[in-house]
Amino acid sequence: MKQLYWNIYGEGDCDLVLLHGWGLNAEVWHCIIDRLAPHFRLHLVDLPGYGRSKDFGAMSLPDMAKIVLQQAPEQALWLGWSMGGLVASQIALTQPERVRGLITVSSSPCFTAHDEWPGIRPEVLAGFQQQLSEDFQRTVERFLALQTLGTASARQDARLLKAVVLQHQMPAVEVLIGGLDILRTADLRPALVESALPMLRIYGYLDGLVPRKVASLLDSTWPHSQSVVMKGSAHAPFISHPDDFSKLLIDFLAHVDAKITLK
Repeated sequence: MKQLYWNIYGEGDCDLVLLHGWGLNAEVWHCIIDRLAPHFRLHLVDLPGYGRSKDFGAMSLPDMAKIVLQQAPEQALWLGWSMGGLVASQIALTQPERVRGLITVSSSPCFTAHDEWPGIRPEVLAGFQQQLSEDFQRTVERFLALQTLGTASARQDARLLKAVVLQHQMPAVEVLIGGLDILRTADLRPALVESALPMLRIYGYLDGLVPRKVASLLDSTWPHSQSVVMKGSAHAPFISHPDDFSKLLIDFLAHVDAKITLK
C-alpha cells in the first residue's frame, strides 16, 4: 500500500500539519522546527509525488487532499505554503471538523491572473509546463529563484530551496506538470467565503508569484480571516524571516484557543 512520508517533531499539545509548495518537500520547514517545537506537535509531510512520497503519480487537488487526510491527525491546525495552501484549503472545505484553524502562506485561492484578479499570468504557467519537458532541472531552479527574488537574503534563500529539492529524488515531470495544472485551474474563492474556520493568511510584501494585493482583496470578502503582509519577504517568508514568521503561528494558536474557550 502506498503511504505518504510523515515525520513528527515537537512537544506541544496542538497538532500542526505543514504542507510544502510545488517542486519541494517537507525538508523546507527545518529552518523553523526548533522555534515551533515547544508549542506544537509538528507533522511534516511530503505531498503525493514529491520527496519521499514518490510512489504517487500526478493527481487532482481533491484527490491530493484525500490522500493527505488518510494519515493526518484527527484534528489539527493546517498550514499550507503556496500550492500546499490550496491542499490545506481543500481539506478545510471538505472536512472542516478535522481542522482547528487554517493558515495559508504565500498562497492564493486562485493563482491565475484574470479580469481584475492579480496572480500569475496564464502564459507564464503554460511556459513553465513547456519548459519542464525541454529542460527539467533548469526550469525547477528558475522557479525556485523566483520565490526569493528581491529579499536581502535572496541568493542564500534560493540556495537553501535548491538544496531541499536536491536532497531527495526529483519529482517526476508528470507530477510537476500536474501541480502546475492545479495552480492554473483551481479557484477556491467562492467556496471559502462560506467557511467560518479561524484563518490566518500570511503574504510576502515582495512576492512576485502571489501579489500582496491579494491580501487586501480577500480582507473585504473573507471577514472571518486575518491577513499579515511581511515586509522585506518574498514567497518564502519562513526562510527569510523565521523568527517573525514563527511568532505569527504561535500568536495564531493563542487566538484559536481563545475562540474555543469562548464557545
